Amino acid sequence: MQKKLHIKKGDTVMVISGESKGQQGRVLKLMPDANRGIVEGVNMVSKNTKPNAKNPKGGVLKQESPIHLSNLKVVDGAGNPTRVGKRIDEKDNKSVRYSKKSGEVIK
Repeated sequence: MQKKLHIKKGDTVMVISGESKGQQGRVLKLMPDANRGIVEGVNMVSKNTKPNAKNPKGGVLKQESPIHLSNLKVVDGAGNPTRVGKRIDEKDNKSVRYSKKSGEVIK
């Protein structure tokens, strides 16, 4: 069974703690078992690679490293970091996520 997370793939999030504090990016991948996610352009690390077909020269690559979900907050449409709640939408009776700060629905 999969864990319930307050963040989904594709959400725009802000880092609230750690070395990348204040940076924003889009969630590329979630790892619910490890409580971690990969965010575009955040928590960059250098990785040494041997030459291969994809990278014939090898060398040092910069790539995103997973960051703990407790250090991330979802950003609403106005660009403010916010907590996430769930409620039933009046129009189509479906459960939707909403910003607790502004009250607007998060897509």
